[in-house]
Amino acid sequence: MTQAPPVSTEFDPALRKLVIVVVLGAIMTILDTTITSVAVNTLGAQFDTSLTAIQWVLTGYTLALSASIPLSGWAIVRFGPKTMWIASLLVFITGSVLCGMAWSIAALIMFRLLQGFGAGMVMPIGQTMLARAAGPARMGRVMSAVAVPAMLAPMLGPTVGGLILGHLSWRWMFFINIPLCAIAVIAAIALLPADPVRDRHAELDLLGLALLSPGLGALVYGAAQAGSGRSPADIRVIAGVLTGIVLLGCYVLHARRKGDAALVDIRLLRDRNFAAVNVMMFVYIGTLSGLTALLPLNFQTVDGDSPLRSGAMVAPLGLGAIVTTLITGKLSDKHSPRLLILTGLPVVLLGIFGLTRIGPGTSAFLVLALLFVIGLGHGMIMPAAMGVSYKTLRHSEIPSATTATNVGIRAGSSFGVAALLVLIQRNIAHRTPEADTFTHAFSQTYWWALAIGAVAILPALMLPRQRRPAMADAPRR
Repeated sequence: MTQAPPVSTEFDPALRKLVIVVVLGAIMTILDTTITSVAVNTLGAQFDTSLTAIQWVLTGYTLALSASIPLSGWAIVRFGPKTMWIASLLVFITGSVLCGMAWSIAALIMFRLLQGFGAGMVMPIGQTMLARAAGPARMGRVMSAVAVPAMLAPMLGPTVGGLILGHLSWRWMFFINIPLCAIAVIAAIALLPADPVRDRHAELDLLGLALLSPGLGALVYGAAQAGSGRSPADIRVIAGVLTGIVLLGCYVLHARRKGDAALVDIRLLRDRNFAAVNVMMFVYIGTLSGLTALLPLNFQTVDGDSPLRSGAMVAPLGLGAIVTTLITGKLSDKHSPRLLILTGLPVVLLGIFGLTRIGPGTSAFLVLALLFVIGLGHGMIMPAAMGVSYKTLRHSEIPSATTATNVGIRAGSSFGVAALLVLIQRNIAHRTPEADTFTHAFSQTYWWALAIGAVAILPALMLPRQRRPAMADAPRR
């Protein structure tokens, strides 16, 4: 478990195989976050149930996914990354089969929880395997390879879901996972190296789990309730967000006493590089997640677009990100990731500034161009940030670091979505429901997004100007 990663700088065949395995496994679990978003009416008619109940098909998956993330670091140490990777995919496949066979809305929600629980550990485990195998010299390239499906899958989800509903039964939204994930499992068995020596005495931090997983789940629940159109003063929104903040605060106090035996070792934040990246990612991902939740609402409210068209309008953001992601990874291995991040952030902010000027008369081409610009900046930031966050950590700290990063991203995303949706609801509530006043409300909210996103520059400035190698694998005091 403490053997140092290879020092090679070449993208060798073994590393390519690992990237292929991780991409195959991750893409469907990410796709399932959004694939059911276009099936709300279909499922409501199929099960003759309310919109509130159907929303749990979407929310339940995200909640379970968030709750299982904190387990991934301990599970890797206790059982090994290859074993847990295959096990997580099998849980996801099982949940997918059962979702496709669901006979009631209650059964579908329950099976979505199972599906989400397996999906939640897939990305952290995959990132851990890649970070360990790549080492500091190849970190940017492997993280950029994984970033492509992470950016592409959410964009494709509503489109794939719409195509399935147009030609097949809704059940194929879940059955489609089976052959693809089966290929990923077979590839993992054949291509992944055997697990290193496992720590069979690694104890699960039960109190930490009881605080961290429900805390993260409560935050996601509060954000989901705000996103479903509920008032910011709704008890479900307030209770979710406040409960999440309190539980996560209690976890921090617990983890400080527990040290490296905690579920997620918060002492990693003493590493200036790791702390700066994660604070930056918390703010930045919160801004971008809130923005992607706001944009379809803007297109439907002001322009009268259909849900499917409004979702497709956001596609250029993902396309722009893929363009720059494909080259950013290699650049971040050769040059300072700090430079790439500080170049990408202003590009994203420029695109958001453009959104503050759009209205009912704005051409669709200009809106698509602005989103493409935001995507270009996003593609510069993410691979560089994901890669640099591991570069100064010890090899044995990577599982806990990966868990911490994913927890921070999930929490930041929840805060960002809740914050911007609360702001837009407040802005709309103080105006008459006419197109121009709706436009002003969205414009004001985009200004807030611009201000929040600009804050991410401050922690990015704390990143080292030069690349630094990972430190020796010794206990962190």
